[in-house]
Amino acid sequence: MGAVIIISGMPKPQIPDKLFFKIGEVCEIVGVEAYVLRFWETEFPFLAPQKSKSGHRVYKRKDVELVLKVKELLYDRGFTIAGARRQLSKARALGGQRDAVLRRMRKELIDILTLLRRKT
Repeated sequence: MGAVIIISGMPKPQIPDKLFFKIGEVCEIVGVEAYVLRFWETEFPFLAPQKSKSGHRVYKRKDVELVLKVKELLYDRGFTIAGARRQLSKARALGGQRDAVLRRMRKELIDILTLLRRKT
């Protein structure tokens, strides 16, 4: 298993710096069996790793991070599957709003920088 990082008192596994992960590697990082990952894929529609030409699941880093979040909600914070699904959907919606705010702030900062450059 990989190195462990301690964040806010809770150990969090470190995800290796790779583009793609096999299901066995994800199981080792997350600490659950393969059948649990496959079950979570049926319960969480946004958790859908791509499949290789041979039909094997291929997880990206984003997928592994999402699996870790699902595990945290279910195992550490005691959510039901339905509750975890709602929590993740809510977080995804807020993430979209956050991105819009950040884009708007970036545009405004660029406008301010342009104004400052004109004055000097």
